[in-house]
Amino acid sequence: MPLLRKAEAAFVALNAALVILCLVAMSGVVFTNVGLRYLTNQSIPWADEVARYLMIWMTFLAAGLVLRQGGHVAITNLQDALPTRARQILRGAIVALLLGFFAYMVWVGQEYMTRMGRQLTPATRISFWYVYLAMPVGFALLIAHLLLIAPRFIRAGQRHEDEGDGMTGGQLG
Repeated sequence: MPLLRKAEAAFVALNAALVILCLVAMSGVVFTNVGLRYLTNQSIPWADEVARYLMIWMTFLAAGLVLRQGGHVAITNLQDALPTRARQILRGAIVALLLGFFAYMVWVGQEYMTRMGRQLTPATRISFWYVYLAMPVGFALLIAHLLLIAPRFIRAGQRHEDEGDGMTGGQLG
């Protein structure tokens, strides 16, 4: 079991590093563009486009990490009012519904990515396939994160708390 915990911690760390990389790149592009516009009255033609696509990727990559933190909107009045066993059944149903929705969105994202992939972005002239790839990747990450936290969520009602991962509190739904 410790090996599984280490693999999960590495997965979370890699996911977080990718989100940070997107944020740093987006901030760097925007800062550079604003600086150039202020200092030289010229701007980088592709800066807004690249920043927008980095923000899209960052959003989809971070959604699973936010799920682990319990940061998504949740209404818990019903589950809070239920006895323990009924609460666990409700949480199991929530997990099943979320898995189904996330899987459906992976499929929708792949369909959309395939359909739009022949078009090119206006400024950078890269395929929109790379932009829309964020959706199936993000929802696949949501599935992975949900599967990792689901047993503890169903049993206890809260997302798991790894030793030393810095995450505290929060509920899945």
